Amino acid sequence: MADKKNIERMANDSELKDRLVAINRVTKVTKGGRTMRFAAIVVVGNEDGVIGYGLGKAGEVTAAIQKGVDAAKHNLITVPVLKGTIPHEQSAKYRGSEVFLKPATTGTGVKAGGAMRAVLESVGITDVLAKSKGSSNPHNLVKATILALSEMRDAYTVAKNRGVALEKVFTGK
Repeated sequence: MADKKNIERMANDSELKDRLVAINRVTKVTKGGRTMRFAAIVVVGNEDGVIGYGLGKAGEVTAAIQKGVDAAKHNLITVPVLKGTIPHEQSAKYRGSEVFLKPATTGTGVKAGGAMRAVLESVGITDVLAKSKGSSNPHNLVKATILALSEMRDAYTVAKNRGVALEKVFTGK
């Protein structure tokens, strides 16, 4: 896992790739006419275990996307990716959306829809089975998926917490 300084340095680097998840158009009707504004939810990641999301609101689509990218770079987390998949099953709930993530064998691909797919591909996961239950609101799905990924624990962390040497775990000695 990368420490906080490496994540901050990575936010400044150009290796983060941004991905637009959803754009929402909001119209405010006033006496003078209609005023349109846009909200964009964006996911950034380096496809190697670092992910972040952000919401940008502006009067133009491009400005909303740029604000979302800037906000996403400030919310970076690290995720343990093990041979292109996740280390264990995980579920998480955010408001009305609930997600379930399950590791898959090599060659399965990302079996997820819409907002979940964008998050999983941006973090660098290539093989996973995912299911969303409840609300399909992209904002809540992105937040629930990132919450599930942030709760993942890799084998090194679990072994350290249990006081077991990792070599004993894998070799059986």
